[in-house]
Amino acid sequence: MVRVAHLEIHKEEFSFSAGHFTIFSKTEREQLHGHNYYVSIAFKFAIKDNGLSFDYRDYKKKIQALCEQLDRYLLLPAHSEYLKLEEDGDYWIAHFNHKKLPFLKEDVVILPLTNITIEELSYWFLQKILEEKSIEGDGISGITVKVWNGPGQSGGASWGEI
Repeated sequence: MVRVAHLEIHKEEFSFSAGHFTIFSKTEREQLHGHNYYVSIAFKFAIKDNGLSFDYRDYKKKIQALCEQLDRYLLLPAHSEYLKLEEDGDYWIAHFNHKKLPFLKEDVVILPLTNITIEELSYWFLQKILEEKSIEGDGISGITVKVWNGPGQSGGASWGEI
């Protein structure tokens, strides 16, 4: 008989603070603001005969490293239909609704997303996890990553059987 279990990890160090604005349409966006984000990861897997699941230390290190990459930056989407980014020396110029928003390059992380939302951020974290590890080699059949931007509000992305 195969024993199946779930494991969820959400630690204090799985967090980052970042600025962003959500883009709603070609003419409407939020004001620039920030959040203290928190990340959790959950796995579905078969329990091995020795009572262990898999060595999840590498996954914890990866989530923490990804949070550190985003911490204290302004996040901008690279693939927005409504926001165009242009390099200008030490600046990124974001073009939105006939306006120019200049940001110092050293303060910005551009992500391969269409918007900076908790749904998109959870997808980014999941993709980064999937490209690093041999998931099937660890016996994992499903992963869900959630990104929280406050109590009671999260977005999640999943892979496999949940």
